[in-house]
Amino acid sequence: MARRPLMSLFVRWHIWLGWLVGVPMVLWTVSGFVMALKPIEEVRGDALRHHAPLLREQGTALSLPRVAAHDVISGMQLVAQADGPVWIVETEAGGRYRYAARSGDLIPPVIRDEALAIAAATLHHPAGQPRLTFYDAGAAPGDFRGGGPAWQVEYADGTRLYIDNATGEVRAVRTGWWRFYDFMWGLHIMDLQTREDSSHPVLIGFAGLAALGSLLGCALLFRRRKARVKAA
Repeated sequence: MARRPLMSLFVRWHIWLGWLVGVPMVLWTVSGFVMALKPIEEVRGDALRHHAPLLREQGTALSLPRVAAHDVISGMQLVAQADGPVWIVETEAGGRYRYAARSGDLIPPVIRDEALAIAAATLHHPAGQPRLTFYDAGAAPGDFRGGGPAWQVEYADGTRLYIDNATGEVRAVRTGWWRFYDFMWGLHIMDLQTREDSSHPVLIGFAGLAALGSLLGCALLFRRRKARVKAA
């Protein structure tokens, strides 16, 4: 007799948990379905990119970057860009700069024409003339996900290319589908503000309640099965 009240309690809990976590579960299912529709390479726009230029500096003398005496280097790498190899230098103060690999001289920030040249060397051009916009640090649209000043090159089909103003690096390629995917990802992790925090109390709480409701549902399956056996 004690089992029947317990199972009745499980039924009530299952119903209330179903109402409580029903909307989040629908959001998780729909957002997961949408994110699975296309390969992540297509979402990132990998097919639009040209292959990166190869470093062909065998036998050529390279100069170390002429960094200011007060700057302490925390990282440095040699990369190929449209105008040739450059050193990307990161300092302990958080700055990032580029230096000509052949001369070691500091290269000034990217200008408008150079941003267009970098975009042309990076992406297969969609139809139409791209629109170029410069954004100060922290002012770029949310799909940039970067902190420093950057150039945005936007094409007619909604594809956006973000170029670091100091180093000339392509920081992001954002397609229209990427932005939709990003919105769905925000729904999936319940973080529509930064869309980066996948471990916060709201998500953990709803996930725990959903798991509990699912376990109760599994337990109630045995109750229904026994009821059918008795009826037979």
